[in-house]
Amino acid sequence: MSVFTTANLSPEKNENVGFLVKFEELLNGYFLSGKPQTSGLPSVAYFADELHLSANYFGDLIKKETGQSAKEFIQNKTIEVAKNKVFESDKTVNEIAYELGFKYPQHFSRLFKQKVGVTPSDYRGSMN
Repeated sequence: MSVFTTANLSPEKNENVGFLVKFEELLNGYFLSGKPQTSGLPSVAYFADELHLSANYFGDLIKKETGQSAKEFIQNKTIEVAKNKVFESDKTVNEIAYELGFKYPQHFSRLFKQKVGVTPSDYRGSMN
């Protein structure tokens, strides 16, 4: 489901809905593909290139439309995907980290704790 619809954006923001929807589709597709395992974590530069925009312009658009930097937006999406994998999977936290494109599982755990407030293992335990 897209968070970018005309229903939740003000009229002056409607002009960028197509761009935002396309970005979110690319971001979702990135995690559904094998790219995280081969290319690592999704980057601002990757999505800017995919959308045929400069990284700076892409970042400015995301900030203007969401209030978050492009990097923050991508990190939040990564954590959203991670939460589902931690909860719905029997894979270890290390396996999930590598699956999401983290080179080092401790970086995954640190970001997860920063964004969610608990470690991935504690999150999994609290859901059971």
